[in-house]
Amino acid sequence: MDALDRKILAELQLDGRLTVTELAARVQLSVSPCHRRLRDLEREGAIRGYRAVVDPAAVGLDFEALVFATLRWESPDTVTAFEEAVAGIPHVLQAQRLFGEPDYLLRVATSDLVAFQQLYDQQLARLPGVQRLTSTLVMKNVIDDRPLPE
Repeated sequence: MDALDRKILAELQLDGRLTVTELAARVQLSVSPCHRRLRDLEREGAIRGYRAVVDPAAVGLDFEALVFATLRWESPDTVTAFEEAVAGIPHVLQAQRLFGEPDYLLRVATSDLVAFQQLYDQQLARLPGVQRLTSTLVMKNVIDDRPLPE
């Protein structure tokens, strides 16, 4: 990956709806080579996909919490079962496995505190292998969905 590929990625992170012609102009390249580089970046997996970034508040998900999960290490299957169960909960927007303790960080969005409490009690606390959950409420997103640095 060279500097031109990185410039293409930077432009697409700012506006994923650019046409190839607009992208080529922004990176100062003719359309055909720009299109070829774009397809190569997609094929190689540098570009994983395209999507709309939706404001959670616009769809009624005004409440966000970070949930830290510590697991009981019963067997290697505990991790697999936990991760598969978390993947099945739509309100978990991100799940990251961590080194050390806690074992996981979950970013959760719900409509309000009552909905979060129900999700916590009925689904999160019942996840396989959970020893302890701790939560903190997000007051404000200062940096959200920032493009990767060049």
